[in-house]
Amino acid sequence: MILPAPIRAFFDADADSTGAAPLGAFAPQAVVRDEGRTHVGHDAIAAWWRAAKAEYRHTAEPLEATEDHGRALVRARVTGDFPGSPADLTFAFRVEDGLITGLEIGA
Repeated sequence: MILPAPIRAFFDADADSTGAAPLGAFAPQAVVRDEGRTHVGHDAIAAWWRAAKAEYRHTAEPLEATEDHGRALVRARVTGDFPGSPADLTFAFRVEDGLITGLEIGA
């Protein structure tokens, strides 16, 4: 499956359950929405990444990708230390000028 470079960087970094957030793939004021919370900017995204990795020790494997109204929708199998693992989730990315400007993760 061919993914835009910043989305590939996101999933490549995610494959390492202890790795650092791929901040170079995100625009400086990018917005991430996950588990009912919103994280804006590199500092908040890095904190979200570290907290999620520490709590769930998860990885996400992309299964399929589609486009919808300017968003790249990636269905991924998320495996980790959480009830119901593994779970298939949708990662809805907005990419502008080669950087992720928005990411929403949901069922």
